[in-house]
Amino acid sequence: MGTGLQDFSLDYFSLKGKTAIVTGGNTGLGQAYTVALAKAGANVFVVTHGTDWEDTKEQLADIENEVAFFQADLINREQLQQVVPACVEEFGTVDILVNNAGTIRRNPLLEFNDEDWDDVIGLNLDAVYFLSQRAAKVMVEKGSGKIINIASMLSFQGGKFIPPYTASKHAVAGLTKSFANELAEHGIQVNAIAPGYFATKNTAPIRADEKRNAEILSRIPAGYWADPSDLMGTVVYLASTASDYMNGHILAVDGGWLAR
Repeated sequence: MGTGLQDFSLDYFSLKGKTAIVTGGNTGLGQAYTVALAKAGANVFVVTHGTDWEDTKEQLADIENEVAFFQADLINREQLQQVVPACVEEFGTVDILVNNAGTIRRNPLLEFNDEDWDDVIGLNLDAVYFLSQRAAKVMVEKGSGKIINIASMLSFQGGKFIPPYTASKHAVAGLTKSFANELAEHGIQVNAIAPGYFATKNTAPIRADEKRNAEILSRIPAGYWADPSDLMGTVVYLASTASDYMNGHILAVDGGWLAR
């Protein structure tokens, strides 16, 4: 509930004293979320598939709050179930969950195999559902919390050669709204970020394709591929008190792609 015009300050964006889980928080967009939340004052529990954490640690060398790293294969249900309890053991609670971990496989529909479908749905959708459910149980006890899912332009469009990715990102948008409807009464806000075209390792093959790269840039009113840092303000906003009346929203950060 708003506290009135006189009481507003930049403290609304502070995450001091909060604890955030970020899955896939060690590379690309996930690393930007981790660094942003930590620099805004949160303790961050970074869940990663591997253990190469040095670069992220270097990015956070100047912060005073705590950052912990936890290795888990989120497709493995047993390992997934350890994440929230491990965070609670480390920091005592969970205030923010950023469901960032994801994967993509590319192939024509007629050639797509079952294993690729299962892997993409397992990480992009199943992990989002089960982690959100488990984190929500902790948040309900506190009467507050923020769940931030990572949607996509493919939450709105169909794409080509990525049927499980498109299906999973449409479903993430649906889960965001479904969770928001149930958890709002408990003081928990559930929203999603839909990044547009960002310069990361995942998009390197597309950017290297001169024709495809030109096609994409021609549709982005901003005229360039975004940098992961362009998402840092967005994730802090959605994790903070400043966004307490935003719920069930899919927030596109796309340089105007969807408006074109």
